[in-house]
This record gives sequence, C-alpha cells and structure tokens, in this order.
Amino acid sequence: MREVQALQADHSDFKSFHHTTIVRRDLRADDVAIDVKYCGICHSDIAQVEGIDDVFKHPIIPGHEITGIVSAIGSEVKDFKVGDRVGVGCFIDSCGKCKYCLAGQEQFCEKGYVSVFNTPDYDGKVTEGGYSQSLVVKDHFVLHIPDTLNLAEAAPLLCAGITTYNPLVRYHIGKGSKVAIIGLGGLGHIAVQFANKLGAEVTVLGHSDSKRAEADQFGATSYEILRKDEDFDRLAGQFDFILNTAAIKLNLDNYLKLLTVNGTFCFVGLTMEEQQFNLFSIFNKQGTITVSNVGGIPMTQDMLNFAAAHDVKPQIEMIGIDDVPTAYQRIIDSDVHYRFVIDMKTLK
Repeated sequence: MREVQALQADHSDFKSFHHTTIVRRDLRADDVAIDVKYCGICHSDIAQVEGIDDVFKHPIIPGHEITGIVSAIGSEVKDFKVGDRVGVGCFIDSCGKCKYCLAGQEQFCEKGYVSVFNTPDYDGKVTEGGYSQSLVVKDHFVLHIPDTLNLAEAAPLLCAGITTYNPLVRYHIGKGSKVAIIGLGGLGHIAVQFANKLGAEVTVLGHSDSKRAEADQFGATSYEILRKDEDFDRLAGQFDFILNTAAIKLNLDNYLKLLTVNGTFCFVGLTMEEQQFNLFSIFNKQGTITVSNVGGIPMTQDMLNFAAAHDVKPQIEMIGIDDVPTAYQRIIDSDVHYRFVIDMKTLK
C-alpha cells in the first residue's frame, strides 16, 4: 500500500475541494503503477461533484483524463515498462469475458465497467480518480501515449478525443463526406480536427462570429451562423453527418433539415433536457438520429495513434491543483479556451 496526495470534494460546493491523503493498492501481477503528470477537467467531473448523493456519492476524487509515467509494473505485465508515457481514460476494469469486452467494447461490459472514479470496483472499494499523485491500474486499461504527443495536450484526448473520434470512425467519415459540427468548444474543436484529418469537408455551425477564425485554424472548410429559420433553410440537405457537441436543447427539426438523404445526426453533447422532433423531419430523407458513447480500449489506442500521426492537438489552458474550484466555475460560465488541464506537480 502507498499513501499519495489527492484533491477531494466533500460535497457539491466547489469550495469543499481540499487536499487529502489516499492509499493506492499494492501492485497485482497485471497492474501498472503510474505517476500522474497531468489530468484534464471534463464536464462529467463537474456533473458528479455537483450531483446529489443518491446519484453520485461524496466525497469524490474526480479525474478521468490522465497522463503520466509508468513507475512500476506487476510480474505479468508485458506491454509496459518503467518510464513509458501512458494514459488512463474513463474506465479501469471490466469483466473481460462478455461479448462486448471480447470485441474491444469494454464500455458496454455486461457486468458493468468500473469507472476510474466514484464507482465501486469489483472488490467493493470506491474508485478514486486522477486528481492525485499516482494510481494503480490493470494493464489492459492503460494506453500508450505516442512520443510525438505532448503529455499535457494528450490528456483531453482520453475522454473528449475518443468521444468525438468514435462516431466519426463508426459512421465511416472520410474523403467525400460532408460533415457539420455543432459547437466549437471542448469537444467541438477536437471533432473538427479529427473530421478534417479523416478527409471530410467540415462545416462548423455556430451562433456567433467569435470563433470563425479558430474554426479555420482547426481545419473547418466553412463556418455558418444559425440564428433564424432562413439560415437553416439556406443549408437544407447539405450534410451527410452532423455531430452535435453542444450540451443544450436544440430546435432539432431545424437541424434535421440540414441532412442529406440517409444522413445521420449524432449526439455527443448530452443534456438532461428532452430533445424533441417531428418524425416527418427525417421521413422524407430516411435520416438517422443517434447518440455515441466513448470508445473501447482498442479504439482509444487507435485514436491516440491517429492524433499523433496527424497532429491533432487539444487546445489547453494549464492550471495548478488549487485552481480547480475556479476552473469548474469558469467551465460552467463557458470561460475556457478550450480545455483545462491540471499540472499535477502542483499537488504537494
């Protein structure tokens, strides 16, 4: 057992964050010990800290966009060595035996995957996430970070990256595809880069002109502002695939106008508000409305390799561990450019 420092929230008030000491388990034969260097901040971290106790239990040590360096390995670990650059994403265990695990889709494990933080593992201990100096993870759930990826910039790829890469690959986005991305935030700016590097013609759909230049820098072919019905009518039938990265309720019927015949509208920006649409908005084009989860371990490794090979880089703002409460509020206020990453050397 090893004691390490971590940042813990005792309840939903962000001011409840405080430094604490936790214990990481001794290495099992198939474990990898990781010195955490960076951890991204995601909306789902905030959702759990804000959540009520009968849904998300407190206290919580969040963090699921984790990059670091291997410090030790178990006796049976073959694919990692001390000093390797690695990452850990949304989950750290699954049954390994069901049809989904065997297919490399651990996110759909029939037993239920073990999240990297705030869920009971298979031994009953509640997991504690990446806002900590180190962690111990089964080797199957550890990912290699290619040498050409900056460790800090790689952190958001472990959630935001795979969240946007998965649907683009699953729906065969590539050369000749006309893709629209709704929103140019933490998810959207990565989605634009992936879609562009996959060969698609990419349009960003925004509500103001403020990010037009940045959309171009990320590889967007065009930037369209949609405010009135006439704006949607002008773009009707233009897109094979629309990826919604905005976590808001949409006038979905207007957006469905934009699809081509057999086009797909996919949600990755999630909100608890109901999304409503008229069936006839997709009937005349045989459209599809769907949602995408994160990807399994094999796809996540593919995503990291693709990002390294094609220079896909999340835009980050580095913060110290004591800046986390302020960063949480700034994310709620949409005041981040584009993802916060915690420099864990500031956790003493």
